[in-house]
Parts: sequence; structure tokens; C-alpha cells
Amino acid sequence: MLRLFVFELYKLFRLRSVALGLLFAFLLPFLWALAPGLKEVYGLVLASGWQVVSLSLLAGMEFLFPFLVVMAASESLGSEVAQGTLKTLLLRPLPRSLLLLSKLFATLLYPFVLLGASFLGSLLAGLPHGLGPFFGGTGLGAGGFAGVGLLTPGEALKELLRAHLLAGAVLVPLAALALLYGTLFLSTTASALAAVATLLLMRLLVAFPALTPFLLTTYLDLHLRPEAAGLGLSLLLIYTLGFAFLAALLFERKDL
Repeated sequence: MLRLFVFELYKLFRLRSVALGLLFAFLLPFLWALAPGLKEVYGLVLASGWQVVSLSLLAGMEFLFPFLVVMAASESLGSEVAQGTLKTLLLRPLPRSLLLLSKLFATLLYPFVLLGASFLGSLLAGLPHGLGPFFGGTGLGAGGFAGVGLLTPGEALKELLRAHLLAGAVLVPLAALALLYGTLFLSTTASALAAVATLLLMRLLVAFPALTPFLLTTYLDLHLRPEAAGLGLSLLLIYTLGFAFLAALLFERKDL
């Protein structure tokens, strides 16, 4: 199982969408560090490099990071179908569920690697602004970017690590959803579009207040609301397990 997982991880990080995603995640912070319009758009004048980290996370989680995760998860299966390598893998004496499980674990790890690349790029981009104590906030804690006084590097790092871990947890069920559609359509484009369409549909369901607390899209901003982590993380786990179970069920019965 471990060898299969490592093999799937190797294949995943060889995908073009994954390589480009990591590059974009790493370079995005440098854009924010040099952006001249932060004051006009966010009402912010950078007081510390720690704020570059939070800006990158906030901007990336709006669309870029979810899209990159969905694309990578979709391509992990769709590319094998397109290249004809999936049939070769299925000829081996391996249960189909084990193969899909290895792909699932690899794609679920990717969001955290993606956010790690963004975090590293942000720290490098923020160095000219300093990473020491500063008066203000990270934008992810009390007081927003204005803060509530002097913020130490340790406190800033704690807030940012917590936000990145919560953001990773938010992206995990999106990867599982895209993989589910990948097993259904066996196409990178179709599964990615279906996953995005599902998220958009869920957003429209906010018109039904009774459903809102249970919708996946309700927790896409969980990194901004750590106080909701108790219920939010539980529901995200349920969504991930549900999507994974359905994907395994479909894959076992799929005629390839």
C-alpha cells in the first residue's frame, strides 16, 4: 500500500497542472508584496511581512487554490484514462479500491503542499517588510489588519499556521469531490467542470436557511472563522468520506 501511495504521489506531482499550481502559489505572494493598490483595494499599507502571508492566503482561497486543487484531482485520473495507462494498472493483481484509495490519499495531500508553497513564497516576499513585532494584525485574527496592538512574530505565526491548516481542511473535500466526478466521467475537463458547477449550485442553496449550516460551501471561508471549526471540520470530514466512498463504489463497478 505504501509503495502504491508513493507511486501515485510521484505521478501526481509530475502532472502539468500540479507543477503550474505550485509555481503560481509560490509566486502569487510576490505580486501582493509589490502591489501599489493595496491601500485603495484593501485600505491597507503593509506594516509587516506577516501581512503578505495572510494576503496571499485570502486572495488564493477566493478562487485560485480551490480551482487548482479541483484540476489536480480531476487530472490525476483523467490523464491516465487519456493516456491509456489506467487499463494497464488494472491488469495488475490489485483491488480497484486500493488503487483509488492511493490516488485519493495523494490528492488529499496536495492542498497542504499547495498551501505550503504559498506560505514559503509569502515569507520570502515579506522579508523586505520585516518579520519582527509590529503594530497591527495579520488580517486573520482579532482586529483584522488593524490589530489590537503589538503583535509578536510568535503570535502572527500561530494565527497564520492555524489559518493555513483550516484552509487545507476546506480544500480536502473539494479534491475528493473532483475525484468522484473523475470516476464518473473519466475525463479531466468534465470532472473539473462538474465539481465547480456543484459548488456553484451549493452556493445558490443559501436561499434555503435550513440547509445552510450543512452545506460544504458554508465552510469555504473557515480559515476566517476559526470559532466555527468544531462543526465545520466535522462536516468537512463527513463530506470527504462520503465523496471518497461514492468514488470507490463507482470505480469498482466502472467498465473501463
